[in-house]
Amino acid sequence: MDDPTARVRRAYDTVAEPYARLVGRDLTGQPWERRVLDALVAVVDGPVLDAGCGTGRTTGHLHAHGVDVHGVDLSPRMVAVARRDHPGLLFTEGDLAALDEPDGQLSAVLAWYCLIHVAPADRSAVAAELARVLRPGGHLLVAFQVGTGHLRRTSAYGRAVDLDVWRLDPEEVLGVLDAAGFDPVTRWDRPAGPRETTPQAALLLRRRSPHEHGATGGTGDTGGRLGP
Repeated sequence: MDDPTARVRRAYDTVAEPYARLVGRDLTGQPWERRVLDALVAVVDGPVLDAGCGTGRTTGHLHAHGVDVHGVDLSPRMVAVARRDHPGLLFTEGDLAALDEPDGQLSAVLAWYCLIHVAPADRSAVAAELARVLRPGGHLLVAFQVGTGHLRRTSAYGRAVDLDVWRLDPEEVLGVLDAAGFDPVTRWDRPAGPRETTPQAALLLRRRSPHEHGATGGTGDTGGRLGP
């Protein structure tokens, strides 16, 4: 039986070392990414989970800015690389759909280019799980490649893989997250360029309190993982 989660785990286990060599340990030379992440730093006031942390670059960036952050990733080898490259930070193995976190205790969750591996049928459940671990008023930051296509990757970073990648429509993502209890705060967009061949988007959202209904908030200025 096909197990998409197992395929994602195997793919990132396979590419962990070449991926780490290519992307480096930090976000040097990536001003758009730093600007988006620094917006999250500005609103957190407690513990943060970097969900789908990969090799720990974003975890390390948040930590360097004084954030109490720990990372979780599906791939044991990505977690091992993160521990090696960012000693002193906490990294654990885990699944976006079943986070090992108590209800409503986190100030923020970062989901940085990890929703691109979540099948459409599973996105509502993952969104609900991200909402579960956040306190009311807490923030969620998601980033992804923009589009509507699906790609089954068979190679990456010089290694053979078997991996589903989805480009995501920001309005559809907002709809899924609204249903899970999130209101939009800020949106950043970046067009395709020499380094990124697809448009990119990032969304900062706030988890509604139980007594709140409907969506509030606005849009902000316009400005990975194994994407297409």
